[in-house]
Amino acid sequence: MKLSVENGPDFVRLMKRYSVDYTASHDQSVTLDIMEPDYALIMGPHRIVGRDEQYFAATRKQMDQFPGLGFTVHELHTTGERLVMRFSEHGASLRHGGRQCAWEGIGLYAWNGKRLISNHVEQDYFSRSAQLNSGVANPVEPPAVAPWDTVAVAGDKEAEGLVEQWLHAGGLSTTENVVCDDAWTGASVERIAEQTGLTINDLFSCGATVAFHVAQHGRLLPGFSSNPAHAGKNVSLYAAGLVHVRDGAIVSGRVIRNRLELQRSL
Repeated sequence: MKLSVENGPDFVRLMKRYSVDYTASHDQSVTLDIMEPDYALIMGPHRIVGRDEQYFAATRKQMDQFPGLGFTVHELHTTGERLVMRFSEHGASLRHGGRQCAWEGIGLYAWNGKRLISNHVEQDYFSRSAQLNSGVANPVEPPAVAPWDTVAVAGDKEAEGLVEQWLHAGGLSTTENVVCDDAWTGASVERIAEQTGLTINDLFSCGATVAFHVAQHGRLLPGFSSNPAHAGKNVSLYAAGLVHVRDGAIVSGRVIRNRLELQRSL
């Protein structure tokens, strides 16, 4: 089935069900209507395939840990065929005595015109872990004013090409106005790796907004690990992002890096 901007309203309606009826309501039965049985979630190096077993178990674990889990949409863009959403999840963790936290994520969704088939996503579990350890929760950014009224726009190959060049040139965490992780709260942002290569796992545009999921390969810089011996080690850092292009330049954007996966791999 060939999808286009004409399918945008249906895709947005599906994502409203995903966000409101499923995620925010913790009603996993909704997945039977909105996801294909072989739905795949790709996060970091992991690929969780199968709506009713692997995916169900993974999401149930988080819902049980955060029984009052909330879900807030900050940005939503679509072509009618693809859709990117920047969101926050927030709640109190039963495993941490009710300590509260809020963390952001960026997901790149694909569907077949009826149901979701995949999502390349990263969530800032590194920040979540730090908040639960400290007992100090991050605030939640304001919601998008009207995400469910988003109008689909066709992709822009020129914008995609510019962003591909920017990614391969190592601009991921070095570009002004492209905010990484929880830096918007005042947290410090660090370059984690000296980039020597990059793998683009997914990339598409909605007009001048370009979404991507990548693996940044390089040598670990001092400071990220508490063990100085890790500096210089070859690592892969996964990230999802969306950036906005204007007049041939990247003018703003957000990136979520999978720092927790990297930390665990050392």
